[in-house]
Amino acid sequence: MAAEMVLSHRVPHKVLSEADLEEVAQRKPPAKPSLRGCLRKTRCSASTAKSLLFRFLPFLHWLPRYPVKDWLLGDIASGFSVGIMHLPQGLAYALLAGLPPVTGLYSSFYPVFLYFFFGTSRHNSVEVLVLTLDSLPTPCLSPGPFAVISVMIGSLTDSLMPSEKFLESVNINGTNITMVNEEQRDAARVELVATITVLTGIFQVALGLLQFGFVVTYLSDPLVRGYTTAASVHVLISQLKNVFGLSLNEHSGPLSLFMTFIEICQKLPDTNVGTLVTAIIAMVAIFIVKELNHKFAAKLPMPIPIELVTIIISTGISYGVNLNAKFGISVVGNIPSGLKPPVVPNVSYFGQVAGNAFAIAVVGYAICISLGKIFALKHGYKVDSNQELIALGLCNFLGGFFQCFAISCSMSRSLVQESTGGNSQVAGVIASLVILVTILKIGELFRDLPKAILAAIIIVNLKGMFKQFNDLRVLWKSNRVDLMVWIVTFVATLMLNLDIGLGASVVFGLLTVIFRTQLPHYSILGRIADTDVYRDVAEYQMAQEVPGVKIFCSSSTLYFANVELYAEALKKKSGINVDRLIEKKKKALKKLKKQQKKAEKEKAKRQKVLPHCRRPLWTPSLPQHAEDRVNGPGVAVIELSGAEDSAPPKPTLRTLGLPQPGFHAIILDFSPVNFVDTVSIKILKNIFRDFREIEVDVFVASCPVPVLAQLEQGNFFSSAITKHCFFPSVHDAVIHISRERHQASVSTQP
Repeated sequence: MAAEMVLSHRVPHKVLSEADLEEVAQRKPPAKPSLRGCLRKTRCSASTAKSLLFRFLPFLHWLPRYPVKDWLLGDIASGFSVGIMHLPQGLAYALLAGLPPVTGLYSSFYPVFLYFFFGTSRHNSVEVLVLTLDSLPTPCLSPGPFAVISVMIGSLTDSLMPSEKFLESVNINGTNITMVNEEQRDAARVELVATITVLTGIFQVALGLLQFGFVVTYLSDPLVRGYTTAASVHVLISQLKNVFGLSLNEHSGPLSLFMTFIEICQKLPDTNVGTLVTAIIAMVAIFIVKELNHKFAAKLPMPIPIELVTIIISTGISYGVNLNAKFGISVVGNIPSGLKPPVVPNVSYFGQVAGNAFAIAVVGYAICISLGKIFALKHGYKVDSNQELIALGLCNFLGGFFQCFAISCSMSRSLVQESTGGNSQVAGVIASLVILVTILKIGELFRDLPKAILAAIIIVNLKGMFKQFNDLRVLWKSNRVDLMVWIVTFVATLMLNLDIGLGASVVFGLLTVIFRTQLPHYSILGRIADTDVYRDVAEYQMAQEVPGVKIFCSSSTLYFANVELYAEALKKKSGINVDRLIEKKKKALKKLKKQQKKAEKEKAKRQKVLPHCRRPLWTPSLPQHAEDRVNGPGVAVIELSGAEDSAPPKPTLRTLGLPQPGFHAIILDFSPVNFVDTVSIKILKNIFRDFREIEVDVFVASCPVPVLAQLEQGNFFSSAITKHCFFPSVHDAVIHISRERHQASVSTQP
C-alpha cells in the first residue's frame, strides 16, 4: 500500500496500455497509397505548372520584386569585386586541372551567368534557392572554379590523357627531338573534361529531381574537412613543379602523390632560380596584402585585388624583360579571344569516367551546400538542398557544352561578395560580365603571364584549407570517433588518391555509425523521488530502482546487428543468469515428470493388489523426510490431492526448489528505438519467452507508434504477447505493475 501511495503521483491519473489507448484515442488505420491518389498528385494544372516553373527558375519569382534603389549599387560593387577575383583564380585553377588557361575563364563565366537563372542561395559562389524577407533573394554564393574540384579533374586528365600519349618527333636543325604536341594534348583533355563536366551535371540534376539531396549527409563534416585538407596537400604538391620550374613525369593512381613528391626532391638540383624567385616574391606579396585585407576589412570599402594586381604587374615585367627567353621562366602562352560555339561531348568516355564524375558531383555539391548552410545560419534563412543540387547540376551540364570544367563554391569569393554589399544573384551577373569582357578583349594580353604567379596564387589561397588542421585539437577534446574519421579520411585521400580515397572514407564513416549502434550504452533506470522522471542509477545518486522492477534502456535503436547484444546486456544487467536458470528448471521438470510417472505406476500396482477396495478421493502427503527418501533431496513433488479429475497445480521455481529472481517485472524503455526488423522482432519474442519462463513479466514503455506498427506487421503480437504489455511511458508501466501487485497481494489475503 505504501508503494502504491509513493508511485501514484500527487494527482492520480488513469493508466492506459497501448491497447486501451488505441480505443480511447481512436487510432486511425495506416493510409495505404493508391494509384488514383498518386495520379491525382501528378495531375497537371495551371497552378502546378506555375509552381514548377518558379521552382526551377527562381529568378521569375524574385526579379519582378527586385528593389533597384536599395540593392543595385551594392550588387554592382560586389559583382565587380568578385569578377576581379575570378580572373586570376580562373587562370590558376585551369592550370591546376591540367587545361589551357582560357577554360578557366570559360568556367568563371558560363556557370556564374547560368546560376542567375537557376540558383537560389544568397552568399554562395554557386547557390541555393532562398527566398527570405518579402520573398526576395539574398546575397548569393559565388560559383566558379574551386581548387579541390580542379585537382580531382587534374588527376583524371593526368591518368587518362598523359603527355606521353602525345609525343612526336620534331626535326630541329637536322636533329630529331621528341616533344609533346601540346596543342593535341590540350584539345584531347578539353574534350575529356567537357564530357566529365556534362556527366557530373547529369548526376547532380538526376539526384536533385529524385529528391536525393540528402545523399550529402553521408559526407559528415569531419569527413569533408579531412578530405578537403588532404586535397589541399594534393594541390600543393602538384604546384611545386611550377614553383621550382621543374619538368616532371605524370603519376596517377594510389601513392601517386608520394611518387610525385619523391621525384620533385630528386630534381631539386635542376631548379630554375628565376622561376623560384618569381614565385616566392609573388607568394609573399599576396600573403601580406591578404592579411592586411583581413585586418582592415571594416575600414576598406573593398578588399585590395592583390591577385589581379600581381598578374598585371608580373605580365608587364615578363613581357618587357622577356623572362621566358632570358631566364627560361615558363609562361601561360596563347589565350584565344572570343567565345567558342557549343560542342557535343564525346559520350564514348562515359563508361571510363562515370565513377569519377559521380565523386566530383557529390564532393562539389557537399562543399557548396556546406558553405550555403554556413551563410544561411548566419543570416537566418533556409537552404533548399534539392534545388541547389539541380541548380549546380544545370550549371555544370550546360557549361560542359562550352568547354567548362566542373565548378563548385568558393569560400573566399563568397565572403568577398557578402562583405562588399552583394544582395542577390545580380552580383553574379555583374561578375560574369567582367569575365566576358576579359575573354573577348583582354585575355590575350596575359599570354606572357608566368605560370609561377598562378602557382603562387593557388598556394596562398590554400591557407584556409590548411587551417583545418586545427580540427585535430578540437576533435581530440570533443569527439574521438569524429577525430578518427578525419584522420582516416585524410590519410586515405593522400595514399589512395582523391577518387578511391573518397569512397574509402565514406565506407569508414558509415562503419563508425554501425559500430556505435552495436556498442551503445546500456543502463538500468531508477526513479527520481517525487517525480515521474527515470534516470540511470549508475549516473544519478538520487535515482532509486523501483522495488521488484528492473527498467532497462539502450541508447540505440534495435536491428539485426545489435539486437542479440541487446538481449545479452539485458540478461547481464538483470543480475541473474537467465539461461542457466531456465536450464535448471527444465532439468527439474524432467526429473519431476519421471517421479510422477513412477508414482503413477506404484499407484496402479496398489490398485491391482486391492481391486475390491474403494478408491479414496484424496491422498495424504508424505512427511518431508519420507518424501526425500522417495524423490531425493532438492526437488519437490506436486501431489495429486483431491479429486482425480482436477488439474495439478503448475510447477513454480519455488515448488521446484530453484532460486527465484529478486524482481518480478522488467520494463524495456523503447524511447530510443526508431525501427525494428524481422530479426529484432524474433529476439524480442525470445526475451518475453525466456523471462516468463523464470516468472518475470516483461513490459515495453515509450514505444513510438511507427515501431508499434512495424511490430504488428511482423506478427509480434499473439495471445501470449498483447498490447496490454505496452505503455506510453515508463511511469505508466511502473504504476500498472504496482497496482497489479497490490491487487494480487490483497486477493491472496484470507
